[in-house]
Amino acid sequence: MSEKLGESVHKSIKKLKVDLPSSRSWTLLTRKTSDRELEVVLSGCWCLSEELPAVDDLETVFFTGLSSVKLVVVNLERWDIGLPSYVAGLVKLGSDKGLAVSYSGLPDGALRLLAMAMASPDQDLSGHDRTLPGFVEKIGRSAIKFVRSSLAMVDFLGEITLSFSRLLAGKAHFRLSDFWLEIEEVGPRALGIVSVISFLVGLILAYLGADQLKMVGAQIFIADLVAIGMVREVGALMTGIIIAGRTGAAFAAQLGTMQVNEEIDSFRTLGISPIDFLVLPRMLALMMMVPLLTLYSSFVGMLAGLLVSSTIFDIGMFEYYTETIRALELKHFFVGLSKGMVYGAMVAFSGCLRGIQCGRNAEAVGRAATSAVVTGILLITITASLMTIIFYRLGI
Repeated sequence: MSEKLGESVHKSIKKLKVDLPSSRSWTLLTRKTSDRELEVVLSGCWCLSEELPAVDDLETVFFTGLSSVKLVVVNLERWDIGLPSYVAGLVKLGSDKGLAVSYSGLPDGALRLLAMAMASPDQDLSGHDRTLPGFVEKIGRSAIKFVRSSLAMVDFLGEITLSFSRLLAGKAHFRLSDFWLEIEEVGPRALGIVSVISFLVGLILAYLGADQLKMVGAQIFIADLVAIGMVREVGALMTGIIIAGRTGAAFAAQLGTMQVNEEIDSFRTLGISPIDFLVLPRMLALMMMVPLLTLYSSFVGMLAGLLVSSTIFDIGMFEYYTETIRALELKHFFVGLSKGMVYGAMVAFSGCLRGIQCGRNAEAVGRAATSAVVTGILLITITASLMTIIFYRLGI
């Protein structure tokens, strides 16, 4: 049994050796078909293992008097990547000599490989323009960019609205573990920076108010200024700006990196909505946690005002506490918490928008993170102005 198996293997090896082509089984001929046209004929086996000729060997026959070179394939036995590589070299040599090289007679597979090898991808050279645009051209470009950006924001807002409607209908799909992870990231882990900034802002408000109120001997109203200012406006505004720089940029970088790695395309291929799976939990987390951070920020700011009042301006702690309780009303908390929720939505919107719009390289991820922060702060400022006017008109 083993002897028969050995004989069969020996016969197959002999047969394989017979079928293998001998070295240098290719043929390369050149001939002039007219005074201004040269024909290059390829035949035989054009594989990398056959010690193919160098392209520079034909440099002497590509002389100035020619206008075109035609490549002809005759009796081509076998070929691999060596054939399109050699032809690409011929095309480059002809281009250097100012000659047009025609290679339409190649096999279809070789033509496709040549097309991919010689295709030049579009490059974004916007940052390397040598000529500066004029003033009118700058205005036109800015207007076009603004319109396109506005349309993209409206489109993204529509997708988020549909995602929220699917959530209310119980049809939105995302992992609860991701949602709680975002809650932890945007909430408890942001307490440190929110505490420092809020305490310093409370100090500034207390000193600023005391400098004006001491002229009329009404330093006790420092408590009113710090309490109402922090609860209604400053606490929510500072928290929103902090979250825009900390969390909005992180959202844009995370989604931008997923865009570079084609993970978002994979979600769409699997029939999973990236808005439901990636954007919705982040937006819900910020809309829930920023109001709580706003409340915490207001409390820290009032503590800073208490510290300044009791140590610098000789206001008793009990007096400061009593005046703070008297000044604060439920409507002030309602205004501050509502602004915090809207600011959180703006930060999540800008961060996720820029992340989804991110390009396919590392530079685009950096631009997306920067743009997310700028867009978030801009939207916070706009909504803060609008909400302040609305609450003033409503008498709240």
